Amino acid sequence: MTRKFWKRTEPLTRTEPDHTKPDHTEIARLLPPPSAPPMPLDRQLLFEEHLLNEIRTHAPALAPAATKRPVRRVLLIALPVTAAALAAVLAVGALTNGVGEPRTGTASVEAPVVPVEEGSALQLVSTVQQIAAAVSTRPTPEPKPGQYIYVKSKVSFLSFSHNGDTDESRTWVQPLHQREVWRTPDALKGWLDEPGYQAEGGITLDSDGPHSKPVNGQDVPGAPLRHSYDWLKAQPTDPDALLKVIYTTVSGPRDRDQQAFETIRAIVNEQLVPAQSAAALYRAAAKIPGVIVVQNSQDAVGRTGLALARLDVQNGERTELVFDRTTFTYLGSRGIQVKQVNDIKPGTVTERTAVLERAVVDAQKERPAPGTTA
Repeated sequence: MTRKFWKRTEPLTRTEPDHTKPDHTEIARLLPPPSAPPMPLDRQLLFEEHLLNEIRTHAPALAPAATKRPVRRVLLIALPVTAAALAAVLAVGALTNGVGEPRTGTASVEAPVVPVEEGSALQLVSTVQQIAAAVSTRPTPEPKPGQYIYVKSKVSFLSFSHNGDTDESRTWVQPLHQREVWRTPDALKGWLDEPGYQAEGGITLDSDGPHSKPVNGQDVPGAPLRHSYDWLKAQPTDPDALLKVIYTTVSGPRDRDQQAFETIRAIVNEQLVPAQSAAALYRAAAKIPGVIVVQNSQDAVGRTGLALARLDVQNGERTELVFDRTTFTYLGSRGIQVKQVNDIKPGTVTERTAVLERAVVDAQKERPAPGTTA
């Protein structure tokens, strides 16, 4: 089967050989050069690395069936990638055919299914005012040049399997696992450690490293990278002005409003955000068309709270930013299927994150002392 890699917007189809059509390599060659990515370059390339890990991992072999063909599977990650990565995904079905569970670094588990609560925009303004008031007075450490911003999270993302013989589909997710990121304030140096999903010991995020080289002609080494701490601190704290800046960082065929909302999600998930910038970000999020409040949501480790949320009408998935309902601290994010698309049933939790620690440390790979997190 084939399926669009970065968003679930295309129907499932069988992938029987058809020599009358150009192969995937030829299709990739004919694609236009990728536009500026709608997400920070380092995260974009990290998700491409997830794909490459999947390609290099073979499914466990079982006894062959006499009359059954293998189940065709494909890995899905619910974030955008470049045209080059999309071309690689078009070939992944041929590389991951097999039987047994889909492989996403380690054995996947069935995606949780929860009741879908209908949100409302009626309390959006008052809720965001409470969130902004709380974060604007919350002290945050000031990283110095040469120091590192450390963020520790628990995360889980989506994979998918489809049986071409029975036309049955199942939705899987990665087991909840730890992710640690270190970045300098200018984001020119960094490190990612995600056991089971990256090389043992982690990978570099340095601007001159293999995962961070400019590919679109716009990311210039030595310049502050988009969504870095220094970049964010230099942006206006007026919500309207900040939102205009965020819209300039998104591109591509997807809904620009959804991309802007997910950009805010990406920033607050793995960045240290100055207090006034955080307040402006959440106020800006409330100005994006389609944003609502969901009264009951949950992060990856089970902490409950309310959420600012937006539905991607193209794929039926709602992105939720979860806040503690008492302190209004940002807890993490959740993706939940609201409308059935491509056999992914409503209520399916397609992704989960939980921010566990944020801190400023003196060296790469250094972890904060207990009680020093932001």
